[in-house]
Amino acid sequence: MDLNQDAIQKILSRYKFRDVAVEELQKVHRIYPEIKPVADTYTFSDGTQTDLIKLIGNIPVKYEGRSYNLPILLWLLYSFPFTPPICLLWPTPSMVIREGKHVDVKGRIYLPGLSNWDYPKSSVVGLLAEMISKFEEEPPLSTKPTEYNKDPNELSFTELVNILFACSPAIGGVKHHNQPIKKVTVIGGGDLGMASVMSILAKGTVDKLVFIDVTESSTKGGTMDLDIFSLPKVEVSKDLSSSADSRVIVVTANSWNEEQSYASVVQTNVDMYRCIIPVLARLSPKAVLLIASQPVDIMTHVAWRQSGLPPTQVIGAGCNLDSERLSHVLDIRLNTHKQAWVIGELSDNKGKVNTVMLFNGGDQFLVLCRAFVMLKGHSQRSWSVGLSIADISHSILVDQNKAHSVSTLAQGWGGISAEVFLSIPCILGASGSTRLAGVSLGEEEEAKLKESITSLCALLAQLRI
Repeated sequence: MDLNQDAIQKILSRYKFRDVAVEELQKVHRIYPEIKPVADTYTFSDGTQTDLIKLIGNIPVKYEGRSYNLPILLWLLYSFPFTPPICLLWPTPSMVIREGKHVDVKGRIYLPGLSNWDYPKSSVVGLLAEMISKFEEEPPLSTKPTEYNKDPNELSFTELVNILFACSPAIGGVKHHNQPIKKVTVIGGGDLGMASVMSILAKGTVDKLVFIDVTESSTKGGTMDLDIFSLPKVEVSKDLSSSADSRVIVVTANSWNEEQSYASVVQTNVDMYRCIIPVLARLSPKAVLLIASQPVDIMTHVAWRQSGLPPTQVIGAGCNLDSERLSHVLDIRLNTHKQAWVIGELSDNKGKVNTVMLFNGGDQFLVLCRAFVMLKGHSQRSWSVGLSIADISHSILVDQNKAHSVSTLAQGWGGISAEVFLSIPCILGASGSTRLAGVSLGEEEEAKLKESITSLCALLAQLRI
């Protein structure tokens, strides 16, 4: 395997774990020498691009005693091998992707080994072996319609599959939806889950709402009552598959144990997320994940890393509630008629906000101080947070393009160099979030923001994501 090309070396230098990444690539070469590394540009669904290493080549798949070559492509993210590759089929122009259990209509591959990726137990070599096994059970490609008068011994793998499945639309067919419904899934029972369900329904924009109470969560309750007193548009379930094709997925589940250290408590949430987030992302790859589990900035970061979705599709409820309260106080009490945002880190300590407050227009520090005093005593209770979650969900469902202060990847905003999630002003619409331009902060405000970043990075370093 030639890793000495200038283009490959240049990109490899950006990988966080370069040495172990190289070791993984060498292992792949020993077992699958025909799979080659290539330097290329990856485009995320939001249009952003980054230079990455990709592996391209064929894997041998046996069918009825014969071996065929199946073209695949694996993109390696900068945190590889501690995060799994993005796996895709790489069909030729004459091939057609067959959507199925392990492949979506665009050719992205989903496997248990990807959902449960845990390096060093997981490896690309092991992933390719699993891929071969699954594709021998359910072939993922077929040829475009053509004549089938060839000698059977001359048929390619995909031609053979096409013959076998062409007359079985129930097996090989792809479902098409002319108009996607406005479907929202809420994960996690308890007061916040129920508050989110009722608040989203009250907005009147949702076509279907699925309420799932996961067994791993310590925040339970509410689902039985909804089963008893059934509500229109609401489906109560314990199966994550019910979330498929959601437009918004709200995660309120927490897994707390008060006898543990704080880092250990957060780790239980991370472990719970590992069981649900990859599944949710696979079932609804176009959904926006809206995180409300605590601590929200950390758990939003975790959800992004585990989902494999672009950062624009993973946001946290963050400081939206306090921002709306602040704007309300400024507007009603002080007659400012201006938009204000609370930004930075949202603490899980009784709604305390360790942040900076920005006011849209002029030097309004004294006004903000007065407004902040008025906000004291307004805690983040479940119903309040539920209303805030409904407000965010509404902006996404109706493509409102409204500004919210939500937790998002803040790297590059306002000079932030660390990979952290913080609440900053974003425009929310059907495709997710778009950050507003960064601002220049005063010394005191910048110091507070740096303090938040330092504490978040310190906690992240202790977690096994």
